[in-house]
Amino acid sequence: MIVATLTLRRRAAAWLFAALACTTSLHAAGRKPNIVFFLADDLGYMDIGANNPKTFYETPNIDALAAKGMRFKQGYAACPVCSPTRASIMTGKYPARVGVTDFIGGAQPGQWNRPTRLLPAPYQEHLALEEVTIAEALRDAGYATFFAGKWHLGEGEFSPKAQGFDPHLAGSTQFYYPRDSPPGDPKNDPKTTDRIADAAVRFIDANKDQPFFAYLPFQAVHIPIGAKPELVEKYQHKRAAAPPEAWGSERASKVRLVQNHAAYAAMLEQMDAAIGRVLTALERNDLAERTVVVFMSDNGGLATAEGHPTSNLPLRAGKGWLYEGGIREPMIIRAPGVTKAGSVCDTPVTSTDFYPTLLELADLPQRPRQHVDGVSLVPLLKGGQLARGPLFWHYPRYGNQGGAPGGVVRDGGWKLIEWYEDSSPELFNLSNDLEEKHNLAAGNPAKVKELQAKLAAWRKEVGAVMPTPNPNYDPTARPQQAAKQQDGATE
Repeated sequence: MIVATLTLRRRAAAWLFAALACTTSLHAAGRKPNIVFFLADDLGYMDIGANNPKTFYETPNIDALAAKGMRFKQGYAACPVCSPTRASIMTGKYPARVGVTDFIGGAQPGQWNRPTRLLPAPYQEHLALEEVTIAEALRDAGYATFFAGKWHLGEGEFSPKAQGFDPHLAGSTQFYYPRDSPPGDPKNDPKTTDRIADAAVRFIDANKDQPFFAYLPFQAVHIPIGAKPELVEKYQHKRAAAPPEAWGSERASKVRLVQNHAAYAAMLEQMDAAIGRVLTALERNDLAERTVVVFMSDNGGLATAEGHPTSNLPLRAGKGWLYEGGIREPMIIRAPGVTKAGSVCDTPVTSTDFYPTLLELADLPQRPRQHVDGVSLVPLLKGGQLARGPLFWHYPRYGNQGGAPGGVVRDGGWKLIEWYEDSSPELFNLSNDLEEKHNLAAGNPAKVKELQAKLAAWRKEVGAVMPTPNPNYDPTARPQQAAKQQDGATE
C-alpha cells in the first residue's frame, strides 16, 4: 500500500511538473506564446538530414530544430503545388473548398492550348478576403504579425497586409513577392534568403516584449537555382564523392534518382543558415522557450522537370504529382513544455491542421467554422493519439512537372489515386509499400469501391470543381508535347 501510494504521488508530481513546465515556458507570466512559421518552397521530404541521414545536403539548423521538437514522418501538404498548400495553411481549409487548386499564375481553361484529354478546372486567382486567416485570428487576439517572403495568394488588394499581416509595426520591414521574387543580390543572395532573415531578426528584436506571429515563406529552394558562390564551390568538391548521375522515368517524365546537385545543395544550406539566424535571435532575446516554431514545405521536391535538381527516393515522383514524392513533406513543430524533444510522430497529418493547432497552443478559442478541415495536433504534440478520418487531395490540373489531374484519399495505410482522365484507380498500401510500386486495385475491388465512394462524397461536400473534356484533344500527340509547359508560367 505504501509503495503504491508513493508511486501515485510520484506520478502526480510528474504530471504537475509537466503542467508547470508548460506554464513556465509557452505561457510564462501569463503571456501568450510567440509563433515562428518557416515555409520552404519545393523542399523534398528526403532533403533534410533529420529525415535522411544519407542526404547529400547539409541542414544542421533544421535538424537541430527536429531534435528539440516533434518530427512528423507523415506530414502532408494539401496539394502537390504551391498556392493551394499556402491557402490551406492560412485558412485551415482544403484548397478545393476555397477554390485555389493550382498555383496562381497558371493558365485558366480558356487559355489552355495543350492537346490534353481534359481542360483543367478553373481556379480562384487569389485567396478570398472573406476568409479569416490564421494571421487575422492571432492579430485580433493581440499578436504582432509579420510577413516576409513569397505570398503567392494574390496581389494588390489581396496582399498579406489585407490578410492579417501588419506592415506598420516596430521593426517590421515587411515585403512580399506575389509570385516570383524581385532580383536579389545575384552573387550573395539571389533568392533573397538572407534579406528575409534580416527582416525577421529586426522584427523579433523590436517586438520581444509582446506576443508575435512571424510567417517566413522562403523562396528557396525553388528554381531558378542560386546561392553564394563559395557554397556552390563547397558542394562541387563534395560531389566528387557522391553517387553519379542516375535517371528513371515517371510516365513521360525523366526523374532524378540521386542527390548530387551542388548549386541546389548550396541554396538549401543558405536557407538553413538563415533559419539558424532567426532561431538565434529568439535565444538572444530569451524567447526560445516561449516560442512555438513550425517548419514545413509547400510541396514535394522538384524531381521530374525544370532542371530535376533533387531526388525524393524512396518516395515516388515529386512536385506536381500525387504520389508521395509530391505531397509528403518535411514537417517539424517545436512547442517547449508541450512536446518532448526529439519525438517522432507517425500519424498522417496535413497542412490544414496548423490553424487549429496554433490556436490551441496560444490558448485561444477554436474557430471550427473557419478551419473546418483542420484538426488540432496538440494531442500528438503531447505524446498522445489522434483519431481522425481520411485525408483528401484534389488536383484538377496538369502540372508543369508532368503530373495529371487526379484525386486522392488516404485512409489508414491505404491510399487511392483516382486519375480523372479515365477514372482509373491506383491503390497502394503505404504500410508496406512506401515506394508505391504495387498497384493493388485489381485484386481489391471492394476497397477501391469503398475509397472511391469516400472521395466522391468528399468532393461533393467541399464543392470541388472538376476538369472537363478538351475539344482540342489530340490522341496522337506525343506525351512530351501534351505535358509541355504551355504558357511560360512557372510555379
